[in-house]
Amino acid sequence: MAGQLRSKLVDVTNEVGGKALQRMEGWVLRYSEVDTTPFLSQDGFPWIKQLEDGFDLIRAELDAVLEYRDELPNFQDISTDQLALTHDDKWKTYFFFGYGFKSDTNCARCPETTKLLEQIPDLTTAFFSILSPHKKIPPHRGPWRGVLRYHLALKIPEPADRCGISVGDEVAHWVEGKSLLFDDGYEHYAWNDTDDFRVVLFMDVLRPLRGVGGWANKALIKAIAFSPFVRDGKARHLDWEKRFEAMRNR
Repeated sequence: MAGQLRSKLVDVTNEVGGKALQRMEGWVLRYSEVDTTPFLSQDGFPWIKQLEDGFDLIRAELDAVLEYRDELPNFQDISTDQLALTHDDKWKTYFFFGYGFKSDTNCARCPETTKLLEQIPDLTTAFFSILSPHKKIPPHRGPWRGVLRYHLALKIPEPADRCGISVGDEVAHWVEGKSLLFDDGYEHYAWNDTDDFRVVLFMDVLRPLRGVGGWANKALIKAIAFSPFVRDGKARHLDWEKRFEAMRNR
């Protein structure tokens, strides 16, 4: 019963909060210091080169994580709002950070990746996003354009042109070791029509905003960290960590 009430509270919070955020977007975007196009220039984000330079270190730690791919949580098992997008076990995650929460055990298993992530200013979320063969993520949009979405392509199967993402009707394909920066406030969807796994380092960072826009955005993100949505995701992740450690110690 307690679990059902918690899930209901999270659902209501997501619905009400999402509508309120979208009504504020136009005001916030007036303060944007970067383009409001679907895909964005990577100029002005020096940490992108640092991540690309660290590709080999990150990929080595990813390969170790993928040895346990079947035991990793499905995205919707941690973030229940993803149930609108996926119900199967073909979108796996490995979380590092999420709105003020740090997964200490996951970070300890990937120390080089964690070091690089901790150097990124205004990081809100970071995890490995693992799409299984022939998995499609349907069209959707993010709840708040005060953040930007970033992907570092870590494992891209061949043929690469059968694996991609569409944002606001613009299509891009991942290239191993290279980055994509985009505005997930546009409708977007992704697909992996190959016979192997696609993995990216998935991050959200604060959109650079001038003056009061930046202050308001940071205050909002801090408030989200205390929301039932984030608290529920943290609890679900910690439950998974306990099960995962127990499985590895058998």
